[in-house]
Amino acid sequence: MTQLPIDFKEKLEACLCPPGNGVFTVNTAKERKQALHKALYQQTDNIDQLWQQSLEQLNSDNKAVILGISSDCGGGILRGANWGPLFLRSTMLNKYSEINAFDLGDVRVIPHLLHDKYLNDATLANCKKALYQDNNSPYPVSPLSITEDVLHDFYRAFPQKGIFAIGGDHSISYPLTKAYLQAKKAQGIRAAIIHFDAHTDLLVERLGIDLCFGSWCTHILEDLHCPSHLIQVGIRSSGKPKSHWQETFGVKQHWAHEVREQGVDTIIEQILAQLADQEIDELYVSFDIDAIDAEFASATGTPEPDGLFPDEAMKILTELGQRYSITGADMMELAPFTDSTGRGQESVESTFNVAAELSQYLINQIAK
Repeated sequence: MTQLPIDFKEKLEACLCPPGNGVFTVNTAKERKQALHKALYQQTDNIDQLWQQSLEQLNSDNKAVILGISSDCGGGILRGANWGPLFLRSTMLNKYSEINAFDLGDVRVIPHLLHDKYLNDATLANCKKALYQDNNSPYPVSPLSITEDVLHDFYRAFPQKGIFAIGGDHSISYPLTKAYLQAKKAQGIRAAIIHFDAHTDLLVERLGIDLCFGSWCTHILEDLHCPSHLIQVGIRSSGKPKSHWQETFGVKQHWAHEVREQGVDTIIEQILAQLADQEIDELYVSFDIDAIDAEFASATGTPEPDGLFPDEAMKILTELGQRYSITGADMMELAPFTDSTGRGQESVESTFNVAAELSQYLINQIAK
């Protein structure tokens, strides 16, 4: 097995950390983190060293690579999605221990930051000193910036591998899909984004911030071969009609009420017909858990009623996976300490069970 390029391995060791450690805390969820590390490394001591040693296995045959980004700084309703990567990993290990994927770890997150372009020179220098012990480090410091920087190198080194990312709020899908789409274009591959969500995420900005959970889709359109290669499913919470979003941005949408009225099979046929007509080669699936009806998935910042049922979402994914290669995916907006239903732990378990089932399918598709 060949070794990783030294400069890339140094970047991973500096910018990432062991799985589950992405939330900057002292003792919170200590037992849960230790349980995750025990499952991954068979011990709870010297985790940083074991994780760094494991990075050499990135050269293995595993095509699916898990990456956690424990940031909810790009959210803005109810926070708490920064705990998604830790809790979803734990659920998947308990329910689907046979998943064949390499866990790359978590992006190191300074919880007050979003993207480096919003920072002045003094803040950049201070944060570089905090993260890398070097005011002049070449590495970025904000979670969106780190994610994009690391993934550009990842796709150059491993063009046949795919990332399954766990968030975090949906702003994280901006660097994930941007790096993915640019890598696919460089390979001459026509890729489409299948975006499951209750919301369009097509704002130009929100309160003056252009990169956030409500605007990330707008800012990746230029990286698609055509805006209509962004296909949105499950939309139902919008201040504007479907025609506004499709005509303004050129995207294609399938609202939740259409799934209910026309039936999921009809929606699948429409999506497949579009993908065939536009000669799409590969798919990236970005899944906001609030695409699922709040009855099944309410542990999220913006749960919405009248959404997709879990079996409908799985059927769409299954039909897509039978016809197309899913070569990248993410699961976003899982917030285990947030619940609007009053059902408490029952609601959290339901949400994460749904997310785990969808995630394991996506990971297995990437692994193919």
